[in-house]
Amino acid sequence: MQVTYQTIHLPKRFPLAISRGVHAASNNLFMWLTLNGTTGVGEMSPGKTEGANTAEAAQQSIDVFIQENLDVFDHAKPQPNFVTTVYDLAREQNVPACALAALDIALWDWLGKSSQQSIRQLLSLELPTVPTSVTIGINPPEVVKERVPLLLDGTGVKSLKIKLGSPEGIAADKAMYQQVVESTKPYEVQLRVDANGGWSVTQAEEMMVWIAERGADYIEQPLKEGDEEGLATLFPNRALPVYIDESCRFSEDVTKWRDRIDGVNMKLMKCGGITEALRIIEQANNHHLKTMIGCMGESSISIAAAAQITGLIDHIDLDSHLNLSPDPATGAKIQDGIIVPNDLPGHGAEVKSEFM
Repeated sequence: MQVTYQTIHLPKRFPLAISRGVHAASNNLFMWLTLNGTTGVGEMSPGKTEGANTAEAAQQSIDVFIQENLDVFDHAKPQPNFVTTVYDLAREQNVPACALAALDIALWDWLGKSSQQSIRQLLSLELPTVPTSVTIGINPPEVVKERVPLLLDGTGVKSLKIKLGSPEGIAADKAMYQQVVESTKPYEVQLRVDANGGWSVTQAEEMMVWIAERGADYIEQPLKEGDEEGLATLFPNRALPVYIDESCRFSEDVTKWRDRIDGVNMKLMKCGGITEALRIIEQANNHHLKTMIGCMGESSISIAAAAQITGLIDHIDLDSHLNLSPDPATGAKIQDGIIVPNDLPGHGAEVKSEFM
C-alpha cells in the first residue's frame, strides 16, 4: 500500500460568519491511498470539535492508525465490509472524526474504482431530486442586499440557508432575515435558517414563530450543543420543524434525541465519512425522522463523495465548494440547483493538476 498527502489552502470567496465566529479560509488535508494498484482520494477539513484542528494533526493521526493496523490494510478486499471494518477500528482507536473522514472517503473512492462503479451505483441508490441550499452568513442588512443577487443571479440556486444567532442579539437576526426576505422577492427561492446554537430557549421560541411567519422552512440547531434538554421545551409547541446539527455527530445521537427533533443534519467531517453517514440515515429512518446533509469548508472532493448518497436524503446543504476562490478540485457540478453525483468510478472527483 502507499499513502501520500498534500495540504492545500482554501480561501473563501465570501468569509462565512456564524454564531461562533468568522471563517475566511482553511488548510485542508488531501490524501491518496493506493491498495492493490488502485488509488482513492479523500479530503479532511479541520475542526476543533471534530478532533483535529489542523491538517498536520489529522495526517499524524491517520499515519499512526495505518501503521498500527498494517495487517488489516495488507488484506484489503474491494468489498464494503472492508471499508466498514476500517471505519469501526478507527473509531475504536479514537481517530478524530474529520481525519477519519479523509480516510473513509478515500476508501469508498478506492472501492468504487476497484469495482468500476460510482459509489452511488455500488450502493444501488437513486439520483437526488432535491436542490442544495446555498449559505449566506451573518451579515448586516446592507451586505445582505448586495450578496443575495451575487448568490442567485444566473446560478440556478433554489434555496438559501440563512445563518442567524448573531452575537449582537435577535434584533440583529431579525434585521438580517427581513432583508433576506426583501432581497429574494424577485427570485423563486426557499428560505431556511441555521442558528448554530446561537439562541437561548426563550430567544428560540420567539424567533421560530417570527421567522415562520416570514416563510422559513425549518430551523437548524437553535440551541447550542450540550443544551439538548432545552429541545424538550421547544419541541411540543414548535412553530417550525427542528433539525439538529452539532448535537448529532454519530448514529447513536439520533436515538438519544429522537423524541425532541424532526430531523438530523449529518456532515462527513463530523461523523467520519460515508460509512457513518449511511448509519445515521438508517437510524433516522428507523425513528421516522427527516435527514439533511451539510458540509464544512470542503472542496469538490468531499462534496462529490457526499453527493453520492444524496438520493437518500431529504434536505441538501452541499455548497462549500461553490464559495471557494478557487475550488482546487473538480467533480461536483451544480445543475438546476442540484449537486449531481458523478457517475465516474468512485466519487468521480479529483484535485486539479495545478494544485498538485
